[in-house]
Amino acid sequence: MGTILAFVSVILASFLFPLGLLITFVINFYKRRWKFSFKRLDQQFLSIATSVDSSGNVICKDLFNLVLIKKGGYQFGNRKETISSVLGKNQRDETLTKLGTILCNVLDWIHTEHCKTSIDSLV
Repeated sequence: MGTILAFVSVILASFLFPLGLLITFVINFYKRRWKFSFKRLDQQFLSIATSVDSSGNVICKDLFNLVLIKKGGYQFGNRKETISSVLGKNQRDETLTKLGTILCNVLDWIHTEHCKTSIDSLV
């Protein structure tokens, strides 16, 4: 049953997520034009990014465990944790592969100390 639900959810998400984002932008821009808030919209997009991030942690756990961390490192796959949190724990413990280190460096370049400050952030 989990397999069927997973496929249905991915198919629905591929159609509904873009529509939902469009509607959110339209409502925020046109209906609330006089009080349009980029800060409010930015917070909503941050929530979306965190949700997608935690989903990616689950969906790609086997791939990430294989290519981003060394044997014995902190494992990906917890649905209540972001990819960045897992990367941060492995960065701290020095159990990242070369590719994992590159990914952390890119994220840290975008947002200073991103991986380490993401450790245990609530999802």
